[in-house]
Amino acid sequence: MPLDVRVATSMAEAAGLLSSDQRTKFLSGGTLVMRDVNEGRLLDGTLLRLTDPAYRQMNASGPRVELGAGVTMAMVLNNRDLPFLHAVARAIGGPAIRQMATIGGNLFAETPYGDFAVALLALDAQVMVQSGYGSARTVAIEEFLGARDRGVSGLVTAVQFAKPQNAADFKFRKISRVKPKGISVMSIAAHLPNSGSRIVQARVAYGAMAPTPVRARGVERALEGKSLDSASIHAAKAAALEGTRPLTDAIATEWYRREVMPVHLGRLLTGEGR
Repeated sequence: MPLDVRVATSMAEAAGLLSSDQRTKFLSGGTLVMRDVNEGRLLDGTLLRLTDPAYRQMNASGPRVELGAGVTMAMVLNNRDLPFLHAVARAIGGPAIRQMATIGGNLFAETPYGDFAVALLALDAQVMVQSGYGSARTVAIEEFLGARDRGVSGLVTAVQFAKPQNAADFKFRKISRVKPKGISVMSIAAHLPNSGSRIVQARVAYGAMAPTPVRARGVERALEGKSLDSASIHAAKAAALEGTRPLTDAIATEWYRREVMPVHLGRLLTGEGR
């Protein structure tokens, strides 16, 4: 049976279609699914597109941000209320890819892709998922990513997170062999809010250091309650590999990723090389 294409006009309709047929693949920006089609890995079933304008809505003017799953990287770059995410969006592909690649699609990108999902993990985002024709449920992004490979039941409709009170508290670095748009050797995102001169509720995430984006909990413990100085950065680098499970792929070996992660974490924390 050849590939079929269907169009849903509402998120409820799309969620219902996805729930009723496991052979239906959702087509958001197309940068992942269409690659599988073009390379012959997806030959039959149904491709589902969504035309609901709500899927691309952005609400970023207040203290809490909500971004529709269909929001593209180019839309993030053009939003003046999201300057802390501009470096993240700019790290994903070239201009043509950024016009297509969506936030929702990036949540499903396999390692070593998925840099925007790393940033969302560091921001403690919530993922909105609608199953069937019912109401949407909220899933913590860490839980969502942990269960992703077992299959997500429903349609990802949006992500929500608290906006950093100070844009400088959010840091992101993508390390790639080809600049500016190469595939990640690794990526690092950190949200390090301050109370006085002390870091509170430190949250650090890695990409390409495990099968899915992961929290760097050892680094978080090393920084929590500390000033960001040479001593705390040294402690963070010493804990940099805790909980990581990097893979060897065409971009880098497991050994290389382990060797250079502490170096790049230190550079992220000091602001070196920006």
